[in-house]
Amino acid sequence: MFEYASVIVPTYNRPEALRRVLLELDRQTTDDFEVVVGDDGSSEDTRETIESLKGQVGYTLKHAWQPDEGFRAARARNNAVLQAEGDYLIFLDGDCLPIEGFIECHRWLSEEGWWVRGTRVDLSEEFTARVLAEDLPVTSWPFRRWAIAWMRGDAARIAPHLRLRTRAFRKTRPRKWGGARTCNMGVWRDDFMRVDGFDESYRGSWGYEDSDLVIRLINSGVRRIEGRYVMPVLHLWHPRVPLSMENLELLNELIEQGATRARLGISQHMPSGPTGEESSGSQAG
Repeated sequence: MFEYASVIVPTYNRPEALRRVLLELDRQTTDDFEVVVGDDGSSEDTRETIESLKGQVGYTLKHAWQPDEGFRAARARNNAVLQAEGDYLIFLDGDCLPIEGFIECHRWLSEEGWWVRGTRVDLSEEFTARVLAEDLPVTSWPFRRWAIAWMRGDAARIAPHLRLRTRAFRKTRPRKWGGARTCNMGVWRDDFMRVDGFDESYRGSWGYEDSDLVIRLINSGVRRIEGRYVMPVLHLWHPRVPLSMENLELLNELIEQGATRARLGISQHMPSGPTGEESSGSQAG
C-alpha cells in the first residue's frame, strides 16, 4: 500500500465542475494525499476557483498551468506529476466526482508491480445540472438511491455502485488494457516515470493517450488490478467529442512496436532530459 498519494486532476475551463471535484476530495476518509491540478490552459476563472479553495480544503492543493495551444491533456498531466510529491499517483478527471472512501479504496488496492483500473458512471445532462446546482450529496448515496437514479435515467449504469470488498477476481486479466481510462486510475510513481509518463504526441484532439500509457506499463511488466465494484467515479455530463483518428494511428503503431517508453514523454521537461518546448507555468501553493 502507498504511503502518500498525489491525485492528478486535469482540467480545462470548467471551474464549476472542478470546484465540486476538489470539495469531494476534501470529504475523503483519509488525509494521506495531495492534489495537483493539471490545467490545459484554462482562463482566470479556473485559477480563481483553485485559489479560493486552498484556504478551505484540508489537503495540499497545487496548480500546474500551461498555455492554451489546443488539446494537450497528456502534457497537462505530465506537468502535474512533475509537481507531485507522492509515491503513488491517482488520476482523476476534473469532471469526475470521487465517491466517499475513494482514496482509501485506491490505497487498499495499491500493490507494487500493478496498476489499478477504476470505473466511472456517466450521469445524464439534466441530472448533472441538478447535482451542481443543488449540491446533491451523490458521492455518499447508498446503492438503493442509485438504483432509483438508474431507473429514472439519471445514471447510465447501476452495477458499478455495488461494493465488493474482495480481491477474488481482481487479477484475472493482468495484461488487458481495454477499458482503462485515466479518469480513474492508480499507478506507482516509479512505474509511471520508468515508461516516461504520458506520450505528448497525443495532442490537438481527444483520445487514446490513456490507452497508450497502460499498454506501455503492461509492456514493461506492470500488471492490471481491477477496481470494479469498489470505487467508481461519477462522470458529470458534457457534449461528446469524436475520437481522433490520428491518435488511433499512433496507438496502433505503439501496439505493433511493443514499446515501453513514450515517444515524447515527461523526461523532456526534467533537468536531465532533452530540451523540450517552453517550460510549464507553475501556480503551486
